[in-house]
Amino acid sequence: MTRNLFGTDGVRGTANTYPMTAEVALRLGAAAGRWFRTDGRNGHRVVIGKDTRLSGYMLENALTAGLTSTGMNVLLLGPVPTPAVGFLTRSMRADLGIMISASHNPAHDNGIKFFGPDGFKLSDDVEAEIEAALAGEIRLAQPQNIGRARRIDDGLGRYVEYAKTTFPHRGRLTGLKVVVDCANGAAYRAAPEVLWELGAEVIPVGVSPNGTNINDRCGSTYTQTAAEAVVAHGADMGISLDGDADRVMILDETGQVADGDQIMALLAARWAEAGRLKGGALVATVMSNLGLERFLQGRGLRLERTAVGDRYVVERMREGGFNLGGEQSGHIVMTDHATTGDGLIAGLQFLAAMAETGQPASALVRQFETVPQMLKNVRYQAGQQPLADAEVRKVIAEAETALQGQGRLLIRKSGTEPLIRVMAECEDAALLERSVGGIVAALERAAA
Repeated sequence: MTRNLFGTDGVRGTANTYPMTAEVALRLGAAAGRWFRTDGRNGHRVVIGKDTRLSGYMLENALTAGLTSTGMNVLLLGPVPTPAVGFLTRSMRADLGIMISASHNPAHDNGIKFFGPDGFKLSDDVEAEIEAALAGEIRLAQPQNIGRARRIDDGLGRYVEYAKTTFPHRGRLTGLKVVVDCANGAAYRAAPEVLWELGAEVIPVGVSPNGTNINDRCGSTYTQTAAEAVVAHGADMGISLDGDADRVMILDETGQVADGDQIMALLAARWAEAGRLKGGALVATVMSNLGLERFLQGRGLRLERTAVGDRYVVERMREGGFNLGGEQSGHIVMTDHATTGDGLIAGLQFLAAMAETGQPASALVRQFETVPQMLKNVRYQAGQQPLADAEVRKVIAEAETALQGQGRLLIRKSGTEPLIRVMAECEDAALLERSVGGIVAALERAAA
């Protein structure tokens, strides 16, 4: 069964344009509701969270209409981080969790992510079944069985209290000055509150959402804003989240940025030393730097690679019984604490390392020397297949031959945008530039 509507992280697109329309959201809600409500009972419940995008109101109402039309009861959480939806789906014994967010994308985009009753994202197979139901006739509930919807006022508070429990019980952040950039997104209330209640002096950035400024020159994909705040306020470190707070970048006291690979390296080494790292391995994607793999090997640990997407990282973690994984982009998955990437809790783990070692952030953000890596994106139009172009295939084959034994090449389509990502790693900077540049030029000609 194929998935055309769902990408690597739910359904995503430009708001008010297929597939991110109210009509599709309504039918998607009805299809998901019918898939989960198979016994005719009315006790089934769905929790829905969202980030701060203007289009979230439209999609929230449309999803609610679709879900209640099939007899599902809807609990509306309002703006909460994506990991809060995973946590509350399980905590509140819901049958389904939904997050309305396009993560790090601009405000004009939006998306819909689904979580199962265990708090984990739905598998590809389940998403394919929901998509198949969407394409057919959806059986609606009888009038007396239509579901109810209500707002949940304490959902955010529940998540805040839980996030605090993941910080070492005897640890406090007293005396630490922390910048937290919430990207004008879903964590704009939760993240500063958690840090302050744990004792930190908090410098909040990106906490004034207006529906259109999410990820706008702030957050994990634009760390300059947090870096400037760290230096200006003399902060000890910075935490830069994305729009739905499932990914994070950490900054030291000088504004130097640690990406997901460096954070995972730190946690893996610390957890292994404490006997907490299950399976002696870290799970990451094909995008993670070769330097991370070498760092782990030097400590007798393994790097297990997956396809790009935190869902695939989590699937491998669950299959192999591993408890730490993530992506270079900042998704840090700690299944001891959360069912999906959680930027805030990852930030707390970094702060715990600072508190327990007494070392400054600058001593912790650089765990290994990265192998030079270059990543470039090429945008294409709907219906185009630039990777099928004969010249493109020829240039790729030549680059693979040139890099053999000296580095690696990865070319893939984005699962959330019409982009082809070209990534290469190589110690030889000139060869790296030639390889990536040649492929990008060929792709651009094919997509012109």
